Amino acid sequence: MEEQLRYNRQILHDLASRYLEPLPGCFARLVYLASFRQLATGIYEHPELSLVFRKEPVHQALANCHEELFERLLELPLMEQQQEFFQYLEASGQPIPQDKAQRAELFDSWTPPPAPDYLKELFRSNLQALCELHREHNSRARSNR
Repeated sequence: MEEQLRYNRQILHDLASRYLEPLPGCFARLVYLASFRQLATGIYEHPELSLVFRKEPVHQALANCHEELFERLLELPLMEQQQEFFQYLEASGQPIPQDKAQRAELFDSWTPPPAPDYLKELFRSNLQALCELHREHNSRARSNR
């Protein structure tokens, strides 16, 4: 049992120190973790960690971190979520779809499946509002040039 705990701690340490900490903010980390979940199976697979650790513990560590980061992000005040989201958009250069259905699909892919429905809805709602704020921010910035 103690050996298993040490093993799991090592996976979490490697995940955090080598892969998550270098990323700029909560949204970048959330999207990063979500990117390792296979949508068809729900299994998280990390190619580098799987070279060193067994697949099931890696899956469990990624799934747990994804869920914890998701909840921590929602605990932030909306203004901090806005700063984090804008930082993510700037750093990633990833455009957010204009179509609300495509946007909702993207945001759902960032959401850990076991999260309660009310948190998923809060996340979607917050992100829709943040997208509007970002659009308005960009419009003002363009008109001030």
